[in-house]
Amino acid sequence: MEKTVAEKLEALLKLQEIDSQLDEIYKMRGDLPHEVQDLEDEIEGYKTRIGRFEGMIKEWEAEIKELKQTKKECEQRIEKYKEQQMNIRNNREYEAISREIESEELEIVLCDKKIKELSEKIKAEKEEIAEVQKLIDERSIDLENKKKELDQIMSESEEEEKKLKKNREKQVKQIEERLYAAYERLRKNAGNGLAVVMVARDACGGCFNQVPPQRQLEIKEKKKIIVCEHCGRILADVEEMEEVEKPKRKTRRTAKKS
Repeated sequence: MEKTVAEKLEALLKLQEIDSQLDEIYKMRGDLPHEVQDLEDEIEGYKTRIGRFEGMIKEWEAEIKELKQTKKECEQRIEKYKEQQMNIRNNREYEAISREIESEELEIVLCDKKIKELSEKIKAEKEEIAEVQKLIDERSIDLENKKKELDQIMSESEEEEKKLKKNREKQVKQIEERLYAAYERLRKNAGNGLAVVMVARDACGGCFNQVPPQRQLEIKEKKKIIVCEHCGRILADVEEMEEVEKPKRKTRRTAKKS
């Protein structure tokens, strides 16, 4: 059965009340959820950086191992060449072996130089890892404190939040899809989360711009859904102003002259 405009407005207003209460709960948490997420992302970034450094160190250590093996093989060949020098018969053979020995010794020097360079790189990267780990430890303490603070706030409002969310689900079912989509769009665009408001003191409850008397009469009739011409919010109803009785003015009697 098609709902009347009045019923639709009432359903929207109830949904707005629930959402406003949820907004208050989320406001109590402030930026804590974002701060927790940012710290988690930052720590994860540092861990990724350390992983990259460790990968580079592993490659350099493997290269050093190969260089040491090359150096060892060079030393072994030098020993063999020196043994051969003991049994040579002419200067030409001696000079040829001497050149081979010099070549192997040069290779050893180059290996030592490369090993030194890589060792310095590894040392620098390990120092960088230590600095990054220090940052991780500091941020982890901050994260733990933020999480505790957030958990405490959430535990205080957890039951109320669950109840409101359950009521919200029921209330959403009372609203047609097209109208609900419009409501959600208005809420998203509104800075204060208000999509459905009342007219109070002749003004829109969302943007506080004046609503003309004729427009207020149309809102009261609830024959169609009317939106604020300034902010686009749905105007659900007009709050009745309570007339404050003005105190009677006391008149002072003048005394008659005798």
